[in-house]
Amino acid sequence: MTDLTAVLDRVHAGDPRAKADLFALVYNELRTMAAARMAGERPGHTLDATALVHEAYLRLAGDQPFNGRGHFFAAAAEAMRRVLIDAARKKLTLKQGGAVRRVALPDALPAPDTDPADLLALDEALTRLESHDPTAAQLVRLRFFAGLGHQEAAAVLGLSRRSADGLWALARAWLVQDLSG
Repeated sequence: MTDLTAVLDRVHAGDPRAKADLFALVYNELRTMAAARMAGERPGHTLDATALVHEAYLRLAGDQPFNGRGHFFAAAAEAMRRVLIDAARKKLTLKQGGAVRRVALPDALPAPDTDPADLLALDEALTRLESHDPTAAQLVRLRFFAGLGHQEAAAVLGLSRRSADGLWALARAWLVQDLSG
């Protein structure tokens, strides 16, 4: 059992010190994930990598049990996605004059200078993809929102490289069709 798994078990058991131990144990890795994701954001973005980690961690710090490292980091990627989506929605409220546009999913996913409208369109398409293939949607989330490479995302999901390649091709084709339709 890894240190992270043991600490996650302590958090779930209600150990009052475990949440602080968990944060100390995963902070650097979460910070690296967030920095990779935020590297391509426009200058002057209201969130930086540190703020993204803290916001995401606050969403993770509830009583939710985690089934090991992979599950925890998948949940962290989802929490970061939700923080960024919430920020994009806030920015594009009608009060602020925003309008939603569609965005195509590129073959490679470097951390782009993501327009909030593009981010919302991608999130909506991912929600639809999730009803079709939840694992493919999770692969896209890990690569795009957590900034993980293809091999890292496959490892988090417990997939072989070949399975991840197939899911990536499926997700890309499905999202391109969804976003252009």
